[in-house]
Amino acid sequence: MEYIYGAMLLHSAGKKITEENVKKVLTAAGVKADDARIKALTASLEGVDIEEAIKTAAVPVAAAPVQPAASGDEEKKEKKKEKKEEEEVSEEEAAAGLGALFG
Repeated sequence: MEYIYGAMLLHSAGKKITEENVKKVLTAAGVKADDARIKALTASLEGVDIEEAIKTAAVPVAAAPVQPAASGDEEKKEKKKEKKEEEEVSEEEAAAGLGALFG
């Protein structure tokens, strides 16, 4: 990954991505550069429009909707609503249980 990051850094700095430049970046970062890997990277990037590749590879991330904090009155209403729903479920369960006894 360091090799790709080095190439991306050169690209973002507006520098040409050459074997020599990639090696300089890696060496400056303290990475022992492998000439064969650098050569393969620069060869694979020849003729590639990096900006276009970044745009097509980027995945849009949708942010989760943020709900406003409920005020004290709203919280009470929510709790009452939840409690009422629980009671309704309990009544349904009770009716189902009675039906099983007689049916």
